[in-house]
Amino acid sequence: MTDQEKILAFMREQAYHPMTVKELEEAFEIKDSASFKELVKTLNALEAGGEIIRTRANRYGVPEKMNLVRGRLQSHPKGFGFVIPETPDMEDVYVHANDMNGAIHGDTVLVRVEKEAGGNRLEGRIVRIVERGMTQVVGTFKDETYYAFVIPDEKRIGKDIFIPKTAYNGAVDGHKVVVNIVRYPEGRVNPEGEIVEILGHKNDPGVDILSIIRKFNLPEAFPDEVLAEAEAAPDEISEDEIKERRDLRDRMMVTIDGADAKDLDDAVSLEVLPNGNVRLGVHIADVSYYVREKSALDNEAYRRGTSVYLVDRVIPMLPHRLSNGICSLNPKVDRLTISCDMEMDQNAQLVKYDIFLSVIRTNERMTYADVRSILEDKDEALLEKYNELVPMFEEMKKLALKLRSKRMQRGAIDFDFREAKIFVNEEGAPTEIGFRTRSIAEQIIEEFMLAANETVAEHFHWMKQPFMYRIHEDPNAEKLMSFMEFITNFGYSIRGKGNSVHPRALQQLLEEVKGTPEEIIISTVMLRSMKQARYDAESLGHYGLSTEFYTHFTSPIRRYPDLIVHRRIRDWIEQGNNLSEKRLAYWAEQMPVIAEHASQRERLAVDAERETDDLKKAEFMKEHIGEEFEGVISSVTSFGIFVELPNTIEGLVHISFLTDDYYHYHEKMYALVGERTGKQYRIGDVVQVRVASVNVDERTIDFEIVGMTKAAGFRGSRERTPRVIDGRGGERKPTRGKQDRSRGGRPERPDRQKDKKHPAEIRQKYKDRRRSEGTKASRPPASGSAGAKDEVLPIGTGGEEKQSQNQKGFWEDFIRSKKKNRKNVASQVKRKRR
Repeated sequence: MTDQEKILAFMREQAYHPMTVKELEEAFEIKDSASFKELVKTLNALEAGGEIIRTRANRYGVPEKMNLVRGRLQSHPKGFGFVIPETPDMEDVYVHANDMNGAIHGDTVLVRVEKEAGGNRLEGRIVRIVERGMTQVVGTFKDETYYAFVIPDEKRIGKDIFIPKTAYNGAVDGHKVVVNIVRYPEGRVNPEGEIVEILGHKNDPGVDILSIIRKFNLPEAFPDEVLAEAEAAPDEISEDEIKERRDLRDRMMVTIDGADAKDLDDAVSLEVLPNGNVRLGVHIADVSYYVREKSALDNEAYRRGTSVYLVDRVIPMLPHRLSNGICSLNPKVDRLTISCDMEMDQNAQLVKYDIFLSVIRTNERMTYADVRSILEDKDEALLEKYNELVPMFEEMKKLALKLRSKRMQRGAIDFDFREAKIFVNEEGAPTEIGFRTRSIAEQIIEEFMLAANETVAEHFHWMKQPFMYRIHEDPNAEKLMSFMEFITNFGYSIRGKGNSVHPRALQQLLEEVKGTPEEIIISTVMLRSMKQARYDAESLGHYGLSTEFYTHFTSPIRRYPDLIVHRRIRDWIEQGNNLSEKRLAYWAEQMPVIAEHASQRERLAVDAERETDDLKKAEFMKEHIGEEFEGVISSVTSFGIFVELPNTIEGLVHISFLTDDYYHYHEKMYALVGERTGKQYRIGDVVQVRVASVNVDERTIDFEIVGMTKAAGFRGSRERTPRVIDGRGGERKPTRGKQDRSRGGRPERPDRQKDKKHPAEIRQKYKDRRRSEGTKASRPPASGSAGAKDEVLPIGTGGEEKQSQNQKGFWEDFIRSKKKNRKNVASQVKRKRR
């Protein structure tokens, strides 16, 4: 245990209270000056990292015992934000815009929890910024002659970056630039920065994607030392290495991937055994052989964490020399792999397995489209071309369907959402939006990879050694209860023990609603009630797959956790259970750190991929403004409804565009309900929309409901003629100013003429008029008269009589209160004068 760990463990003890340096010196029985200096140095390091807090009385303690929470700030464009605690089970803490204390989006902060906001949400105030999460910002340069601003692409920063004239560094108006922040915001003062990179004009081809790459700080070019290591990798496998492995080059096997895939990291084989069982082989590229631990290649792979698949390019985790070369399982060449052989019976039940180092030579490089055509379309040309492989494909289909059926029976949840595939031209402009298919070919690979991942995870779980797991925790109890309450609106119910529900019940619900109008709404709300899957050093199970043990073993070319799994397999194969205590301690210490880092890099990659998709979708819809489409409501909020088109493009119908009624948001129903008509807009409803506007910079698309009257303009707009209410239920015609009256327009009211009457006479006149109006209102109109026919009563009232009485009572109470206040003030003044 290090000195830092000892101090933290001591401070987290239940009996600990904040101590001074001298008290800590006595507690740790420090006698010499060198040890005391080391203690002070360690305390300063822990304080700088936010691990401990020093109070105003110079006493030290851990944040959690001082009502402080350490976490990452996630801001909102409107100024407020949420602190995402580093403690996994803790709720997010809401922070008001006035309590940010200079923090911006992405900062690691300490927040003091002060109270519970509405809905039992924690609310707090940021007391300290531990680490800045953002040192550079990507945005659009706006020149103001003597100074400039950079408008950030990340709207959650909330403020533009001030650029002094001396820090332009060649940037001109309209450039996309990278800004280095030299001074962070304080109070109402904007942050200040300097231009460090000019990406190009915002309208130049390719600059949009490049801006997103810089925004998410995605690495592009590999360092020279990394490329040098990659180039040093051998092109062929030595005979000595082959002798150390199990030779599977005579076994029939193939890779099955997309037509445009270049990093082929998995191959599959299937054999029918004499006993009637089948032997499924999953063979994964042995990247750990070429990427050695703590090498430059390994450090760069760790930093990147994962390959990122953008619309028009791939940012790989490893250099192409490895990912598309010696590590890729290209057809008819020798490749090093780690294999997992699984023998299964007629019911797809695992009988036995074996995990080992191997060398393979794949027979063919198959595509999903070709395998689908062979198995489903029975394409004669392909059947003849791959006649030797067809029997194996047929057996693979049978096994995959059995594995899927078995997985569904145990309760795995299968969300069948469509995924968009965006096609772009050479200049990066979107030309077409299609779908990623999920045929039997994709299911074969999916089921085989799942089986291998589960087998490897369970093997290492029972070995009780440090390992990398892929986990999916149980849903939040509150969200799950809300979902169960929500589905009762459709006549469904789920039984569960307490606040827990077995995933089998959720999958049965999905099967029950399949093909019904409410399928989309229930699937969407169910998905939102789930937690995100992540990496962890402990095997906590996978709720979505309904399995106790799961890991990622099958994609080491593009995922760093898979590479770590391969290293652990290599350790076990080479040393078995004789791994040194030092090595076990190293893995036990590093595994949680690697898991957390990999989870963060995965989320960042997903956000970057989603933003490039949204960008190209907005560009695509810019050419379709004014066109009408049929869509399905995919989300309902208090400010409007989101509508998804058949091509997966999503746009917002703002609540101000719903002009036929006042609509109120019902959170439990996920619906907007009209106040007067009772009309509802719910998730899953089909609506006809028109593309109203597109904002490519903000990646937003605005729709309007076809047939809905367009929303009126702003009050200051000349397109809208104001209605002037005179306070007596009637309307006055709009005036054009004082000159209209001077030209003989509307005459002044008699009570506003120059020869004004005495105030007492005016008050009496108003009383008489109100009395006469009340008398008229109390007389019912004659039957058959126009008044009876056209009478309209206000909703929720007893008619004009009650309305008049309410108005009369209101004004009398108002005048009485004014008189009462005036009298009290006068009496107070008199007392002061005495």
